[in-house]
Amino acid sequence: MARDFFTLIKPEVTSLVVAATFIGFWAGSPGPFDGLLLAVVLLGTTLVAGGTAALNMVIEREADARMHRTAGRPVASGRMSPRVAGAFGLALGIGGVAILAAGANLLTAGVAFATMASYLLIYTPLKSRTWLCTLVGAFPGAAPPLIGWAAVTGRLPVEAWVMFAILFLWQFPHFLAIAWMYRQDYARGGIVMLPAVDPEGRATFRQIVFFTMALVPATLVPFWLRVQGPVYLYGAATLGVAFLVCGIWAARGRTTQGARFLLHASVAYLPLLYALVMLDRRAL
Repeated sequence: MARDFFTLIKPEVTSLVVAATFIGFWAGSPGPFDGLLLAVVLLGTTLVAGGTAALNMVIEREADARMHRTAGRPVASGRMSPRVAGAFGLALGIGGVAILAAGANLLTAGVAFATMASYLLIYTPLKSRTWLCTLVGAFPGAAPPLIGWAAVTGRLPVEAWVMFAILFLWQFPHFLAIAWMYRQDYARGGIVMLPAVDPEGRATFRQIVFFTMALVPATLVPFWLRVQGPVYLYGAATLGVAFLVCGIWAARGRTTQGARFLLHASVAYLPLLYALVMLDRRAL
């Protein structure tokens, strides 16, 4: 049961959310870190992200049960009742928002709550209706840096929205690669991803290349805003070009193996970019 509760919070996804929140906190900090505030923010974000994941599994339990890759999840498999999982998810989500409101500020809590609500009430229902769900889901998916930035500064300046834009663009090659790899499984579960209406993959991989191309200049903006230095500039440019090459290579073949390679490249790209942000940050 303990393992099932841990599975409910989707630890691999929640860890990405927490890492992005930390980067927003790091990039937005005007001076020395407030260690206590950082701990509160990361705890609150972890609870909100975990609660959102648990509630998502409750909502999508029937679709999950039809897909091979998700049929073993606690609610989909019947090991845990929707009521128990739902109560667990609500407790985590509400508790996380309350912690952020009390320990950080209302703006931080508001961004976290909006992220959770838009993910569950807009993105999740759209997944069974239109392939545009990926576009909609990219908005709450890119919000974690805003949570970190709002917590440390109490506002959301243009620099914070640049971090949002970078994560927003990154999600498309990442999630479209997953959608192509598991296109048959998604179809089995009734999840309408782009490959469901694009069986040859032309539109799917065209979007992958487009958004990867857009990601390259977006990652250079922090340098021009003087929040990152030259090490970040050259490192981000190199990473961006390498990621773009991976996207173009995958698009040329439109194979499952190519999509898997691109997925691995996207997973490697993001922490490397985060490392550059941490290495060469300029005080605001």
